[in-house]
Amino acid sequence: MDLHILEHRVRVLSLARRGLWLYTHPLLKLLFLPQRCRYRPFFPHHPPLLPPTLGPGRRRRFWDQQHRFLLLQMQVLQPDGNPEDYTVMLDEEGFKELPPSEFMQVADSTWLVLSVVSNGREPPGCQATGVTKIARSVIAPLAEHHVSVLMLSTYQTDFILVRERDLPVVIHTLAGEFDIYKEEGGECVPVTSDDVSNGFLKPKPSASPMLHPVQSPQTRFCVLTVAPDTLPAIATMLIDVLFYSHSSPPWDAATGSQDLDSITFFSFSLIEGYISIVMDAETQKRFPSDLLLTSSTGELWRMVRIGGQPLGFDECGIVAQIAEPLAAADISAYYISTFNFDHALVPEEGIAEVIQLLQQRQESGR
Repeated sequence: MDLHILEHRVRVLSLARRGLWLYTHPLLKLLFLPQRCRYRPFFPHHPPLLPPTLGPGRRRRFWDQQHRFLLLQMQVLQPDGNPEDYTVMLDEEGFKELPPSEFMQVADSTWLVLSVVSNGREPPGCQATGVTKIARSVIAPLAEHHVSVLMLSTYQTDFILVRERDLPVVIHTLAGEFDIYKEEGGECVPVTSDDVSNGFLKPKPSASPMLHPVQSPQTRFCVLTVAPDTLPAIATMLIDVLFYSHSSPPWDAATGSQDLDSITFFSFSLIEGYISIVMDAETQKRFPSDLLLTSSTGELWRMVRIGGQPLGFDECGIVAQIAEPLAAADISAYYISTFNFDHALVPEEGIAEVIQLLQQRQESGR
């Protein structure tokens, strides 16, 4: 397996819902401004949507095009029932489009994007996908070396975000497992641990990571993609879902509170020309069925939400708490980090086993 360090330098921020009016226009520009992105081969969860006649000449032109990294996430409620802010992850060029204000909270670090790419040498018999596939080779070693990570699973592949200042530790930790390459100007340049030895600082020992509570709402989710050239056809509905039609969970008359077993979560990512969307099954019905593409099985997913209180960016091992037990049970999972909480999506038919595994881990860690 190869590990690629992509060229993106990413900022992670939270936009307060009450100030969304200030950011709607620049976010729409980032979402829908026509922009061709370069082609970068990788081993996806599902076959990527590539131009059917991408010959050598066209591939070269794709490499020359500007590439983008954009993730926009919306969730209606926090566990306490209050509206949650938007999470936005975007490259530095996109970040310049957003005006600073009291409504925007920005993580103080710049993050680099890692992607595991198959080179045909992965061990046989590995059926799991998503974060589970890289739990032992990437997530667990980084947690052991006290490297904080954010995860973004998409329809096509998985991305691991690490703070730029942690890159020397990351390379030293993973160089024995992977051939590591850094993308520079469209070229993949080999990287060795010797290349960063001057910047390497041995990580300081830290306390054992806190085991966070998990919740599993009853909402069923879909993981989808759409061909970039058909994005205009769903633009109106996409704008409405993201910015305007916010619905709250139903009111439970028995408890006198809102039913938090049902939440609305929507994630849209546009990364290097590939679109990935996570939405609940009810929201999916609002979109044209012939334009949203999913796997041949059309599986549905259940969410496991990590954290009763907002998680800290300096905290290490959060992803590993979920990924390691799922990897041991060979259960696939998409994993999506947000500004305050983490979320794993697991196959609907396996949710009971997943909850049992995570509860057992929490009890054994007490």
